Amino acid sequence: MIATSKWDDLKTRTASSLFMVAVGAGEIWLGGPWFMALIVAVCGLMFWELVRMLVPGAEGLARALGGLAALGVPVAIVGNTLLDVLALAVPVLCGAVLIKRHRLIFNLYAPVIMLAGYALVILRDREDGLTWLIWLILVVVITDVAGYFAGRMIGGPKFWPAISPKKTWSGTVAGWIGAGVLGAVFMSISGAGPVLILISMGTSLASQMGDIAESAIKRRVGVKDSSRLIPGHGGVLDRFDGLIGAALLVLIVMLIYGQVPVVR
Repeated sequence: MIATSKWDDLKTRTASSLFMVAVGAGEIWLGGPWFMALIVAVCGLMFWELVRMLVPGAEGLARALGGLAALGVPVAIVGNTLLDVLALAVPVLCGAVLIKRHRLIFNLYAPVIMLAGYALVILRDREDGLTWLIWLILVVVITDVAGYFAGRMIGGPKFWPAISPKKTWSGTVAGWIGAGVLGAVFMSISGAGPVLILISMGTSLASQMGDIAESAIKRRVGVKDSSRLIPGHGGVLDRFDGLIGAALLVLIVMLIYGQVPVVR
């Protein structure tokens, strides 16, 4: 029974994952307004979940801020630099004024959601955006999958038990190794240099920190899942928290260097 309990959620998680992959892959491949629509929905839902966690019972406020967040991403993409900033900032500023409980958490995490959504859209819109968006998503997926199986099969010391009791060092390191192998594969596909292996491992760590950050929020507010929208995974934040961290790192690198994080 103990051995079985380690894997009792695998079928549900797998079914949900396959459905998300099917939908997401189509939107990613099509790009343009199709991918924009996906990110709009994801950002709006993540914002909605965040507000619901921080302010239980404030469903109207959660929906309103979620709607503003969803609207902010496309407005930021089509606007100029000032409009970009304003569109991304409006839902955050409104929430900062209206949310009294756990305000600091909102003020720290809400901007990250908006910036991550913005990063994913501008990354896909690049000439080589499809390749690097696939690389980014695969880094997050491999980090999660390698961590899941290594953690359950190997176990061992916990990575950060006070915040995420299920995460182990074995799973964490397995995620880095898996991302590094992926980086080596993409070297031949993209013509990137060996530094892509290190960048992939760093992005894996950023993905894990995104997961840790959301786990810390849930522990602070006393909830198990951000919502119940995705069977076997919880909410949208529960599924995409790693992608938030990874996308934010890629955005920072693009802003600093003006290119996707790759050295040719």
